[in-house]
Amino acid sequence: MKALVYHGPGAKAWESVPHPRLLADTDAIVQTETVTICGTDLHILQGDVPTVTDGRILGHEAVGTVVEVGTGTKRVKVGDRVLVSCVTSCGICRFCRDGRYGQCVGGGGWILGNEINGTQAEYVRVPFADTSTYPAPDGVSDEELLMLADILPTGYEVGVLGGKVQPGDVVAVVGAGPIGLSAISTARLFSPTHVIAIDRADGRLKAAEKFGADVVINNTTEDPVQIVKDLTDGLGADVAIEAVGIPATFELAVDLAAPLGRIANVGVHGSPVTLHLERLWQRDITITTGLVDTYSTPTLLRLLSSGKIDAQRFVTHHFSLDEFEMAYEVFAHAAETGALKVVLTRKN
Repeated sequence: MKALVYHGPGAKAWESVPHPRLLADTDAIVQTETVTICGTDLHILQGDVPTVTDGRILGHEAVGTVVEVGTGTKRVKVGDRVLVSCVTSCGICRFCRDGRYGQCVGGGGWILGNEINGTQAEYVRVPFADTSTYPAPDGVSDEELLMLADILPTGYEVGVLGGKVQPGDVVAVVGAGPIGLSAISTARLFSPTHVIAIDRADGRLKAAEKFGADVVINNTTEDPVQIVKDLTDGLGADVAIEAVGIPATFELAVDLAAPLGRIANVGVHGSPVTLHLERLWQRDITITTGLVDTYSTPTLLRLLSSGKIDAQRFVTHHFSLDEFEMAYEVFAHAAETGALKVVLTRKN
């Protein structure tokens, strides 16, 4: 089969690799039909994720059809159309039993496209298939469903729920890429007073307005800290969500927070960040970090099926499955191309 293979920082190739096979009786083999590229994949290609080694198939998001199952699977069957979650769950370890699948110590967690071969391929092996895939609901397209593999649960869980967004809050989101837009759209479920989007790309700020931001700030030409203080009688944001993953954006999120504020870090960081405790210790600031657990996926599926959230609007570019090189180029230069999520689809 063909797959997108990582060959060290800055190097990848669409090439022939062995077809995946069942390694455990709880595995399934899924024929991928719709896949996407994540900002985390870009971090991997920058060398920020050392657990990804030469020869690894990238990707951790897919919708496809089950073509083979192990003898131990009880729910997933051949022919099922499923969402492959970015996080794999053994279902029985201490953390999985608490719904914290991202911290699974039973062989799961974020392993696809990281510790084992991922979804940017014609076929993928999914461990613990019964607890790591979701049946595709009727009336939901593959593209809509694909947005629930990672970005919507991540923005919602790590950003909105991690930041404990409440009615009446002022929420500032630093970074208006797909994760930031997910946080903006799901923060609206909690009726905040303001949702503020901060980014350096005007195209992404226009998208943020469509996703629910009522204030947008380009921090190349405006001072976001002053603007937020002006909106809040000098206090700052109740919740600041960092959705980029570089030192400057984390420090900006810290500066935006009001006393008693909550800072939810969602971005994937590949270098150290300075934490200015000398400015924070007396302000009762709470800082949370996290890897998505995907415990919210069933809730988001219900919201998607009932039309309460619009996942289709994330998709801006379409490619066939063998056009990964072009798709990565478009996604990596989102400020110029306007890309939010690129979708690659198997040819019939």
